[in-house]
Amino acid sequence: MKNIKFINIIMALALVCFGLTACSSDNDDNGGEGGGGTGGGGSVAKLAEPYFGVNMSGAEFAAVYPGIDGTHYGYPTRSDIEYFANKGFKLIRFPFRWERIQKQLGGELDQVELAKMKAVVSAAQELGVYVILDLHNFGRYCTYSNGYSSADNNYAILGSRTCSTAHFCDLWKRLAQEFMGYTNVWGYDIMNEPHNMLSSSPWDKIAQECIDAIREVDRQTPIVVEGNEFASSSKWTNLSQDLKDLTDPSDKLIFQAHVYFDNDASGKYVKDYDGEQATEDIGVERLKPFVEWCKKYGKQGFVGEYGVPDNDPRWLVTLDKALQYLSENGIGGTYWSAGPRWGDDALAVQPINGQDRPQMSVIVKYLKAE
Repeated sequence: MKNIKFINIIMALALVCFGLTACSSDNDDNGGEGGGGTGGGGSVAKLAEPYFGVNMSGAEFAAVYPGIDGTHYGYPTRSDIEYFANKGFKLIRFPFRWERIQKQLGGELDQVELAKMKAVVSAAQELGVYVILDLHNFGRYCTYSNGYSSADNNYAILGSRTCSTAHFCDLWKRLAQEFMGYTNVWGYDIMNEPHNMLSSSPWDKIAQECIDAIREVDRQTPIVVEGNEFASSSKWTNLSQDLKDLTDPSDKLIFQAHVYFDNDASGKYVKDYDGEQATEDIGVERLKPFVEWCKKYGKQGFVGEYGVPDNDPRWLVTLDKALQYLSENGIGGTYWSAGPRWGDDALAVQPINGQDRPQMSVIVKYLKAE
């Protein structure tokens, strides 16, 4: 990349300019600190540019721990990122696994894995691309793996004695210390799709402790908090309402939902378009509870995962309408997924033999120009 130093300066200035407070509200009961402001008022708050981007997946593959890099999992390369940068993408969400970056709870970060993570962030920085660091662990930590398959895995739920909130905070303080100096880290996505959490340690309480811990180290980088029960956008107001009360001394919280358009909203798409009972507007319908929540409480929203198969053009219409709706409401998102380990998976937008996947024709319509 020519003149990397110049790009880094520009990105640093851009991050400084990202602060934007939420609109004021006539109803003080809609208040709640964090998430970009103190009230509702019918608009989505913005503290970071609402880019549309892509999940750059691979490092989170295979629930085999620690696993073998290149066999069970693999980090995206500079060339993987460059393909999307050349298309105009300015943001990637980068999933990684807790068990690999910190092999013992409360222990030091694994320096080999940390170097690989930093290589991804540095490559993105050189290409003018922002990165969301996504701890892709579903509110769990694997306490036992036989090292070659996931059949015998044992997991501890976050908030339990084995995998405590203190362990979680320790991890993110360590990560923040390592990544706070990068000018292209768009946000810390502290936990992917927490679900079935313990009633004694609800997700909102864990998230608040983690926010406070990160702010002891890093007061600048936005913190991304996903909703309960797989970050469901359609069930947001029922399952994630308590997140409105989260506070951040830096006032830089971003709330993240996920959405898929198959019948059970799992993203598995086991049937065809008709079999999944899909419609052109199902994406908008499922996104609306989350978007309206963001508007009501003056929070910045983000949709970290959505995707459609490439086997029926009607899926592309559904995707297009969903992204248009998000764009109109000032909310960005990252498509699931891309990365060299996806092969010809129907949802993936990783190119095959240099050829764009069908979904790209829709996604690129919503990329922000410089």
